[in-house]
This record gives sequence, C-alpha cells and structure tokens, in this order.
Amino acid sequence: MKSSNIYSKNKDISRLQFRIWMVLIPFMFLASSCEDLLEENPRTIAAENFYNTEEEVRSAVNAIYSPLRMEMAEQFAILDTHTDWGYGRGSRAQYNDFEGFNAGNINATTVRWNAYYLSIRNANLVLRYAPEGSSISEEALGRNIGEAKFLRALAYFDLVRNWGSVPLRMETNLDQLDLSKSSEEEIFELIISDLTEAEQKLPEVQQQIGRPTQNAAKTLLAHVYLTLNRFDEARTKAAEVINSERHSLVRVTSVRDFQVNLFGPDLTTTTEEIFHLKYAREVAQGNWLLWIVNHPSTNLYNLGGAFAHYALSTDPFYVNWQDGDLRKALWIPVDFGMGPNTLVTGKFIDNQAISNRGAGNDLPIYRYSDVLLMFAEASSRAANSPTEEALEALNQVHRRAYGLDPNIASDIDFQLADYDSESFLDLILTERAYEFQFEGKRWLDLKRTGKAASVIQEGRGKTIAEKHYLWPIPFEELNLNKGLDPTTDQNPGY
Repeated sequence: MKSSNIYSKNKDISRLQFRIWMVLIPFMFLASSCEDLLEENPRTIAAENFYNTEEEVRSAVNAIYSPLRMEMAEQFAILDTHTDWGYGRGSRAQYNDFEGFNAGNINATTVRWNAYYLSIRNANLVLRYAPEGSSISEEALGRNIGEAKFLRALAYFDLVRNWGSVPLRMETNLDQLDLSKSSEEEIFELIISDLTEAEQKLPEVQQQIGRPTQNAAKTLLAHVYLTLNRFDEARTKAAEVINSERHSLVRVTSVRDFQVNLFGPDLTTTTEEIFHLKYAREVAQGNWLLWIVNHPSTNLYNLGGAFAHYALSTDPFYVNWQDGDLRKALWIPVDFGMGPNTLVTGKFIDNQAISNRGAGNDLPIYRYSDVLLMFAEASSRAANSPTEEALEALNQVHRRAYGLDPNIASDIDFQLADYDSESFLDLILTERAYEFQFEGKRWLDLKRTGKAASVIQEGRGKTIAEKHYLWPIPFEELNLNKGLDPTTDQNPGY
C-alpha cells in the first residue's frame, strides 16, 4: 500500500490531527448551503485551539483538501461528457445533448459547487487565523500560507471557468453571509495574486509528497495565463518548470506501463507528477473515479463498476486517432447495451480497492506532459507561429505515447513546415485531448480557445446551446445568499 504522502493515515495523522479532523469534518460534509458554509463553530474552536503550532496549522491546511478529494473525480467525469469523445450514461446522458442542465443535474452540480466553497472556506480559516499563531516559525507559517493560497486559487479557477462570475469569499469577509457576485476579472485577479504569493512561499521540494511545490504554483499560474490569453507570461512560467529539471515524462513501452507506472494504485509519486490529489486504499481515503468509469468485464477493477461513461469507436475523434498510439489502446470494446461500437476506459486500474470509494489511484491535476503542452501552445501563440521549441515540447509527449524515448527524434515526429499558427494550435489541442482523458481538460480547452462550437458540431453533429457554456448557479445559493438576486444573478438560460 502507498505510504509517505499526506493521505496515508497511518503515516501522517497524529492524535492532534485526528482531533482536528473530527472537529472540522462534520461541518464540511453536513453543510449544504451558503449559510452552512460559513458556520462559525469550527472557526471558534480552531482559532482557540488549533492555530498555534506548526502541527496544528498543518492539520487545518489538510482540511482544505478533503472537499476537493471527495468531488474532483466526479467533476472530471462530468467535464469529459462535454467533449467530442466522451458520453455519459443514464442520468449523465443529458450532458451529451449540449443543451444545458436539467433539474436533476443542476442538483448534482450543486454538490460540487459546495465542495469548492467548503475548500475555500477552510483555506480562508487558515489565512485568517494562522498568522495569529503563538508558536509557529515564520518559515513554517509562510509554507502553510502558500499551500492554502495555492488550494484556494485552484478551487476558484474551477469555479470561474465553469460558473463564471461567483461570490468571492475571502479571509477578509469570512463573517459576511450575503455576498454579491464578483466579476470574472476580479476572481482571476485574486487567483493570480494567490498563486504569485504561493510561488514565493512554497518550497522547491515539499517535506511530504502530495503537497504543492513552487513548480505546482508555476504550473497553475501558467494555465491561468493561458486561459487569459497572456501567452508570454504562460510561456515564461511553463519554461521555468521545464528548466528546473525536477520533472520528466515517465517512460512507457506498453499499455500496461501507462496503467501501472503512470496511473497505478500503488504509486507514491512519479517524476511526472506536478500536483495530484492523493488517495489510498483506506476508508474514506480512496478514489472513486474507477467505480464511475469501469465495466466489470474488463477485470481491471475488483469491485465491478458503474460504466457510467463511455466512448464510441465510430466517432471521428476515435477513427482519426492513429492506431500506434498506446493511449488509444487504453479504450476497450465492451457492448453493454449501447451498441457494438461502445468503448470503456482502461486508464485507471486497481484490483485491490476496498470499496467504491476505496481505490488507491491518485487523481492527476497537473502532470509534466501538461507543462510541455502548455509551453508548446503558449510559445507558438506568443510568436503567432509554431517555433522549434514549441514543436519539440509537443513531440516529446507524442513520442512517449508511442512507447519511444521522449528525448530522441523519431520518424513519427511532427514537422514544423507542415503547420501554420492555426493548424499547430489544433494539433496541440488534439494531443491534449488524447493525453488527458478523464483528467477534465478537453471541454475547458475548447471553451478557452473558442473552438467548442466547431469541434462539437464536427465531431458530434450537435449545436451547443448558449446556456451550456456556463453551469447554473445553485438554486439554494440564490435563495439563501441575500446578496444575490435570483432573477438577475442566475447564469443565462436558467
């Protein structure tokens, strides 16, 4: 079983940490409204008893992760039904229509909205009270503040990209129940500010695997800049991660290598990991993405699976995918009533999971391949033309996908003369689509580049309804947060 990371309970949770988890967890998971999110009882207890020493502050920082770990796998699965390759089954099939959300799926989305705000709330508690600690060094305080700001930025980045303008809850307005929506510009301003400070305060190498580093902050910042079309800045941050030489692509020669050596349940970390949410085969500590996407006939997951997500071998996306790409071979033909062309993913495997939420596989948020492809895109878009450096970064990811040495030129390499700025961007986006399936990237890539409408029309024959681009603000938020007007503050179409 994995150990030596921040979520191996036997390794890292002391009696003090266990006590603070017992204090905070009931409020994190029973909260279901804006009012509940700001329940002050945990704050009072934490401020008086748990923010004085490094161990106490670290325990409070740990609480920021829990809501994200509970819901991020579901978030990725839902995002990947909004694509030209992924379908949802049952109640999830409605996402495939690209016509917005029905009442049932609005309620499901609310759970993830609440999880992000629970994480933000717990980060705000650290940011507000940790500086008042009586027995913590400046170095330890800075490291924990940097971690809290990184995680808050991560949560707001997902909120603003999926919901648009949202209430901006910070440590400075923690006591204010009723907040109006802040503009997307204001939210991105906070995200960049948080990540800039996190980059300065986080260490190059963490004491525990699974906590963010300077390179994690640089990577997220590169992604934010790319989303804002600030290509020079995105290129600079991605280049800093590359030039640090702290990461490299994991070598593979087979599908099994992908499953075991890159995404396997027994991995503690890899050279490719920039920032992952960590899981373990322990009660309430496991990853449930495997249960969502697996089919029992694959024999890749010992608890069967819901096979709630699938692909079709007849779609242009799959048809146009070269057969020599090992990532394509991660898809397995299984006819479970959706037709003979149905495919299920074999990307994540675990035959020793202890429950539906008990698989040991970590959830990749950022990998080194993401840094390389962000660098390739940012470099070419900053120069308004493909560059040699951008091409090499792209080719490294492409070579690895065919089982080749990423750092040695090959006969499958893309050639600079074959592309202009637009076709090179399409090439990068396609490579990203192959590389990051069930990592929640494709739909957001298509949105930020303005290519969603054309890609979905070409690949699915669907016209995206305008209201599908932004998810609905939860009804309970509109009803309970008196700073919002349910008529004017709901996203268009709902």
